[in-house]
Amino acid sequence: MKEEEVNRCQIQDWYPKFKSVSIKTLIHELPESFVDYLLDDHGPFLLPVSITNEDALPNRIHNPEEEEDYQVLEGSGDEAEQPPSPPSFPELELKIKESIELLGGSVFPKLNWSAPKDSAWISTTGTLRCTSFSEIALLLRASDSLIHDLCHAYDSCIDKSLSRPANFYLALRKWYPSLRPEMEFRCFVRDGCLVGISQREVTGFYPGLLEKKNDLEVVIRQFFLDKVSPSFELANYTFDVYVKKDDRVKLVDFNPWGAFTLPLLFTWEELEQKCGEEEDEDVVEFRIVESHCAVRPGLKTAVPYDYLDVSPGSGWDQFLRNADQELQRQTRSPEAGG
Repeated sequence: MKEEEVNRCQIQDWYPKFKSVSIKTLIHELPESFVDYLLDDHGPFLLPVSITNEDALPNRIHNPEEEEDYQVLEGSGDEAEQPPSPPSFPELELKIKESIELLGGSVFPKLNWSAPKDSAWISTTGTLRCTSFSEIALLLRASDSLIHDLCHAYDSCIDKSLSRPANFYLALRKWYPSLRPEMEFRCFVRDGCLVGISQREVTGFYPGLLEKKNDLEVVIRQFFLDKVSPSFELANYTFDVYVKKDDRVKLVDFNPWGAFTLPLLFTWEELEQKCGEEEDEDVVEFRIVESHCAVRPGLKTAVPYDYLDVSPGSGWDQFLRNADQELQRQTRSPEAGG
């Protein structure tokens, strides 16, 4: 992987070219003061002061009796210790408020590459849906996975010369409450050829996908040939799509080939082998979860799939081995229709 491949997958880089076939998105460059706020892990967890009084969490009820319990006696050692003041980003907050209104009142946020999926649990809805700057700041500040974007985006590059991008961006993407997670798919492109498609949401079994599998492969492959392949500059990459009820395809995201990108129902070794073995460019392997036995662990364990200990000997290692065996059995089975 090279730095150029990582850079091409930043949303502010690819979205302008694919705007017509993607989710409606508004992008803001983040001031360095806000980036520093996201990186600060030395002090208490403070949310920015909202100039519009739109708090991410319910306000605490004022109780004068409780205040008496916390009065500092004159001359005590704690007298000089004052709690730090929460930060404020009024200009950024007003821009984000305007964008949220333009996008229908609800958005989900992401930085250059990643969304704060690991902190969805802390929101009042348990999702990435945000209606205010404060809710966005809460998700971003609570996320560990965004440290990748902020500090480690280029760690896997063979020509690494950067520790971080020159600028960070906040992408606000329109929130669609009717989206079905089972209709999102990750596509793997090697040497300009589509070699694999995987169900994106691997923590659940959706029986309805079994009968739609062949049709889905057709529309996704055609979308790749018509929209993605002619316009995206890289030879090796992955892209995520969402297939709507009317079979129209929406582009969701791009990611580099390998490294921190999850292969989902494949392994990177399998995908590399397919690139070397397949002589027919029309051969694409499409994998979905075909039974409850093949479900992968993920956010339903309260731990993101990326952070699970899957090292040899761990419990999840054995679980994944069993799931892989079941998936291989399904793939070889005549009933799988593969």
